[in-house]
Amino acid sequence: MSVHTAGLIGLVVAFVLGTTRPVNLGALALVMAFVVGAGFAGEGAREILSGFPVTLLVLLVGVTYLFGIATANGTVERIVTGAARLVRGRRAWIPWIVFAVAAMPSMAGALGSAGVALLAPLAMRLAERYEIDRRLTGLMVVHGAAAGNFSPLNVLGAIVHEAVLAGGLEMSYATLFFGNLFYNVALGVLIVLVFGRRRVPAPAGAMVEATRQTTPATGGLRLDQIATLIALITVTVTALGFGLDIGLIALTAAVVLHLSFPRSSTGAETKIAWGVVLLVCGVITYVAALQRYGTVDVVGDAIASLGQPMATAILLCLVAGATSAFASSAGILGAIIPLALPFMARGEIDTTGMVVAIALSATVVDATPFSTVGALAVANASDSERTHVYRGLLAWGAVMVITAPIVTWLVFILPTS
Repeated sequence: MSVHTAGLIGLVVAFVLGTTRPVNLGALALVMAFVVGAGFAGEGAREILSGFPVTLLVLLVGVTYLFGIATANGTVERIVTGAARLVRGRRAWIPWIVFAVAAMPSMAGALGSAGVALLAPLAMRLAERYEIDRRLTGLMVVHGAAAGNFSPLNVLGAIVHEAVLAGGLEMSYATLFFGNLFYNVALGVLIVLVFGRRRVPAPAGAMVEATRQTTPATGGLRLDQIATLIALITVTVTALGFGLDIGLIALTAAVVLHLSFPRSSTGAETKIAWGVVLLVCGVITYVAALQRYGTVDVVGDAIASLGQPMATAILLCLVAGATSAFASSAGILGAIIPLALPFMARGEIDTTGMVVAIALSATVVDATPFSTVGALAVANASDSERTHVYRGLLAWGAVMVITAPIVTWLVFILPTS
């Protein structure tokens, strides 16, 4: 059995067992990485774990730890109360405010994960306050961030532009930006229609906690709350304004706050979403192994050699979406676009339409819990709701993997070819 066949079988087995048995999918993925790596690729432990996403681990731990402290000392409740005053009870506005605010950092050039990391915890608490489905809020944060992905300032836009230029081709960058923006806004409308029909009360534990936090919140801000607000602002400014690693900054801020105010920070470390960390890091490690073995390239090359332009176009989009659902969108775009360049150079498919279709297929699937932004949305849901939110984002992401290639093919490729 070839390493490519073994790797794909291992992926299927891990997902089947992870969804039908009470075992963390990330743990299963790590085991499969060991089995395939050692048994079929001849790798040692160092090579098998070379794809482990340390940066993502620090991001998830740092952000959930920091907001765990902000929740324990009542700062989050203060922020949510202030936001509720600004909304003035207009519940229907909240999802779209979340969407718009999430889009701003990515349009300004930040990675989508930075804006989601800062907004998701507050958006989830605001959703509890107004009894909004937390799946709706999580998805609006994710797709809001995605709406700004291909602005002229964004790194994903730069990756696509440079890849196309390197291949000696031309495309409309405005079509890429506005096509992505309108596609995500349309998905936002669909999300509100699907998940916005009923009220979802906050879990009993969260309501008790909010009541406990509101009691001391009737007076002025305490010193620990002022320090927490300063820490949150500092993290935001340094991450978005200076491009520093948000995970390390958030972790540093959390540790400083915990050392400075140990009494009001009690239990904050229990808010770290270790289950989500294991899930995401395990799956990404295994997918990185498949990329390292060349399995993704083998599949892509086989598709590109089909000789049927329209079928090849939609299959390339499917590969982009399916792989990006479990890996870095930037990495997938950096691999798929060059792979498609010889195919686009034949002139049988419009370059702009093909690039836009691949770009959207690779990024709207970021709602899956295995992507950075999807994982952040799941990690910041309440403990009792995390499984529900995880399943909701997993189902939505699966729908995106299937529908995005088809819809983008129909909208951007078929009319221009």
